[in-house]
Amino acid sequence: MNSHHYGIGMTSQRTRNRLAEKLQEMGIESEAVLDSIRNTPRHLFVDEALASRAYENTALPIGFSQTISQPYIVAKMIEALIKDRKLEKVLEVGTGCGYQTVILSQFVQQVYTVERINGLLMKARERFHELNIRNIRAKHADGNIGWPQYALFDGIIVAAAPIGVPEALKEQLSIDGRLIIPVGKTGEQKLLLITRTIDGYEEEYLDAVSFVPMLGGTN
Repeated sequence: MNSHHYGIGMTSQRTRNRLAEKLQEMGIESEAVLDSIRNTPRHLFVDEALASRAYENTALPIGFSQTISQPYIVAKMIEALIKDRKLEKVLEVGTGCGYQTVILSQFVQQVYTVERINGLLMKARERFHELNIRNIRAKHADGNIGWPQYALFDGIIVAAAPIGVPEALKEQLSIDGRLIIPVGKTGEQKLLLITRTIDGYEEEYLDAVSFVPMLGGTN
């Protein structure tokens, strides 16, 4: 990553280390994930007006009624996705500002990410370019249908909450592939880990969460 983004007062390494410590206290165990949080400049993904809050463990608005997820949830989802395995191909549904995409790109050979709001996707692409990250492929599309062209995926990570798990996403998982997805109505969402087996799908509850609803279509 480009060194010139680092060391701007409020975005100092110390501030990022503090965030990683807090996530560790909250139960994130993976050293690799904590390192990634320490090394990823979250302030680049929010408006300058909010940059001073970039390393708080909080969701922040990124325009278009969307948010950048709380770092704890990003860490929790990625930790669950990569636990005990190497991942080649991962689909991310809901690029948003691209922060989670960039963290993911540090653990995965190739990230495929889809976003339904074109304005967000354009900005995210600029950031990937600026950070010189070359293993992300992004597309403007409805996340409910995944990205069939590149299926099957070792992992799928979803950054918005549908009411039920979209069938298309389950079908795009390879055997042993993991789908990490928040599901349910606002106020009662569960973060699930769904693993595809030879016989079907296994479901595990990870946490109570609060995500923006997953919508269909594009704009």
